[in-house]
Formats: sequence, C-alpha cells, structure tokens
Amino acid sequence: MTDSIARVASGHPQTTAAAAAILEAGGNAVDALLAAAWSACVAEPIFCSPGGGGCALLRLRGRSPQLLDFFTQTPRARRLDGIDFYPIQGNFGTDVQEFHVGMASVAVPGMVAGLFELHRRYASMPMSELAAPATELARNGVELNAAQALALVILEPIVTANAESARIFGLQAPCSALPGLGDRIVNRDLARCIEELACRGPDLFYRGEIAAAISAMSARGGGHLRPDDLSGYRVAWRRPIKWRLGEVQLWSNPPPAFGGLMVALMTRALERRLSADAEFGSPAHLDALIGAMRESENRRLELERPETLRCDRLLMRSFEKLVEPKLETSKGTTHISISDAAGNLAGMTLTNGEGCARAVPGCGFMLNNMLGEQDLNRLGFHNWPTNRRLSSMIAPTLLSRHGRLLMLGSGGSNRIRTAIAQVVCNMMHFDMGLDEAIRAPRVHLEGMRLSLEIDADFWPPQTASWLEDQPMAEVRRWPPHSLYFGGVQAVSDHAAAADPRRGGTVWQR
Repeated sequence: MTDSIARVASGHPQTTAAAAAILEAGGNAVDALLAAAWSACVAEPIFCSPGGGGCALLRLRGRSPQLLDFFTQTPRARRLDGIDFYPIQGNFGTDVQEFHVGMASVAVPGMVAGLFELHRRYASMPMSELAAPATELARNGVELNAAQALALVILEPIVTANAESARIFGLQAPCSALPGLGDRIVNRDLARCIEELACRGPDLFYRGEIAAAISAMSARGGGHLRPDDLSGYRVAWRRPIKWRLGEVQLWSNPPPAFGGLMVALMTRALERRLSADAEFGSPAHLDALIGAMRESENRRLELERPETLRCDRLLMRSFEKLVEPKLETSKGTTHISISDAAGNLAGMTLTNGEGCARAVPGCGFMLNNMLGEQDLNRLGFHNWPTNRRLSSMIAPTLLSRHGRLLMLGSGGSNRIRTAIAQVVCNMMHFDMGLDEAIRAPRVHLEGMRLSLEIDADFWPPQTASWLEDQPMAEVRRWPPHSLYFGGVQAVSDHAAAADPRRGGTVWQR
C-alpha cells in the first residue's frame, strides 16, 4: 500500500530539483531518475560523470525487483609500455587515502549506455526533455555547496592536474585558487555534450565523435582504451541478490559486484550478534558493529581467491553458501532514490571513482579511474582480467517490511557497505525513523584502524571509555556528519531522508 506521494532523495539540491521537475511534469520514477543522473554530472562532478559507471535497482509496481548493471568494463588488451598511471594523496583532514590516476587508470565507461537503456525500456518522456535541467544548469552555473567544496579540497591533485581538468571545476588555470563555498561554476562544454547525447543517442559516445576523442587521448596519453573497447560495451540486466533478516526481505547489487554481498554479510552478522536489549552506542552495540565488520571482511577475503574472482558463477555460488542461515560467527560516488505516485521505486548509484585527472577535450567531463581503485583491483594493479566487468562496492538496496518498501544507497568507496548496514540496523534494531537512522553517527573499521564520528547528542557517556579499551592500532575520531562516512539517500512509500554528510536534500509532493 502506498500513500500516492512522489519523493526524491539525492546528494545535491540541483539533482533533487531536476528529478522533482520531471515528476511534477508527469514523468515516472525512471524519467526522474534519468533527469537526476544527468544533473548530478553537472552539480556533483567530483562524484559522477558521463565517463564513469553505476547501476540502477528498480521495483516497478507489479514487477519483481531488477537491477541494471552499467558499471565500468576492463579493456580488451593491456598496454604494456608508456602507461600513464601514478598515485595521488586525497586528504580528508583526519585521514589520508591514496588513489591512482592517469589515462591507464581508465576503464570503459558505462553510464551513458545505462541511461539510454533505462530510457529505452521504461521512460515515458523524450531524453531531450529529461536532459534539459542538466544542460540549463551547466550553462547557467551551479553554486558550490559545502560538500562539493570540501571534495575539491580533498582531491585537489586531481582537480588541478592540467588545464582541461581545471576548467571543469571553474579554474582558469591549474595554478588558480580552488573555488569556494557559494562560487558559481559554469560548464558550457558539458552542456553541449549532454545536449548532443540526448539528441543523437549513445552511439555518439561509443562509436562517434566522443568515442574517437577518448580513443585518441588514450592512444597518445598512455591509456589502455581502444575504439573496440567502447563500441563493444554492453549493459547487463541482473537478478538482484536476495536475503532475509527476520521479517525483512532485502535485495541488492549481485556479483560480479561485491557491494550487495558485503551489505548482506554485515547485516546478517549484526542481526546475529546484537542482543535484543542492546542500546544504541552501548558497548554491546559497538562490539557487535566491530565484530560484524571484521567478520564480513574476513568472509570477503575467503571469496577473493584468484580462481573465484575470475568467475562470476563461482562468486555467486560462494555468496549463496555464505548467506545461508547456518552461517556461523567467525570513493567518489553518489546515490539517488526516487518513488513516484504510482508506487514505483528506483535507485541509482553513480561513480566516477575520483576521476583519472584527464578530461575529454571539449566535452567538459573527466574519465573514471576504476583501474586505479585498489578496492576494485584485488588481483593487483595492471593484473585485471581483460574484457570483464569490474567488481564494485556500490550497493543500491531495497527493503520490504510488512508491505512497506524502502529504497536506499550510498556513496563513499569502501564505506558504502558499512553506511548502508548501519542505517538498516538503526531502523530494525533500534527502531529509529528513517531520518534519525541516517543522521546517527557511524563507525568504520579498516584493518586495525577504527574510525568513528563523535556526536555527543547520540553516543552515551560509556562510549568514551569503550574507545579507550579498544585494542586497535589506531582510533580516529571524526566530527559529526563527515563526508568520509558516505552519503545515504533513501525514499520509502511513506518517508524520505537525505544524508547531511554529502549535502543531501529531499523533495516530496
């Protein structure tokens, strides 16, 4: 049963506004999702781009959940010499993370193919109308909000790598000062590019002039991509993975992605470890969180044998064994969630990695750096299987409880799984409302390094003493609502909530 109210939750006011405009014009949830995706490329260029990839989870009225995989693909051949691939440091303030960029970090983009496939199958409005909010925004400019301004600072080595990249973010030259909060960034090249794509279709990107530009810059700039990599790209419709937590049924991104698998493993571990009387922030809760994170990561490592990583069927079988009831205890991304008045729900997670620091000339967007993402290249850099869908941590997730539906997802690299799992736990175990569940402070474990948002309004007094007793090599204390811990955007058939960590906004009518 639904309340016949349309809702949007996304990581930027302009992304939300684009989806809202389409819903008000009579578009369905998929129409709104497409408008939001194009606008996110303009408003959230650090997090997504036509040069990246993603996936969409749909639950259309009267249909089973389905997932469209348009994540990035490895090239068909490796370039063996003269590659452009190097590390940079992303400074989060409390943490420094290494990323690898350059033309050799670029995988075959899937976003454009994915948007047009969704349009072909489920849209009700012309793509030119759905892209119009984005082109208008790119021409008129978008004011830099706090989340995007901070992201520019974190990834300054990528933003200022060269003149073409710098122009995307409003810099006249790489040595210019970074734009700040409230500055307006205009990107007329991207406006023209999106407008042309909307009118001419995906062939422009995969076989036409944009494909030629990408292939040429790869050939002369030390990359792997060739024309047949682009022309041979295909999206894939997949059956979502499915698991149960008590009375709740969940669906998420299946293999070859790891994201949904990790959310499933962690939520199952939390369900098993949390006692019924545990309170939020208590030692019992925090011990369960740490244990569930460690357990799910260990289970993932069991799956990461080279022979398993090279075979999606083996990975799926291994996953099915791990989520059986008898299981025993042992990066730059954005998300959009939408529901329409007809009861359709749609969620899309988009990513460009951190960007490769190379922009497509005259097109106003940066290509991805997925071949430089350590978390996605577990066999080692430059050792990826050729012509294969890369694994991913993105995990749009659908919940069904007592006939009520909830669509949620998050950005945040390898913090995606912990962010989603904690929001689900907050709602199910601690009976929080959707907004409170998203705003509650988060914890993330990385090896023997524990990161935790310090929020006196949520954590009880005993949290401090619990932290002092932790046998971690390092404990990092973060301010509340840090961008580091992802950005969960969620809609249900009765509520909507956006994450303040990444400037999220909601709309409903």
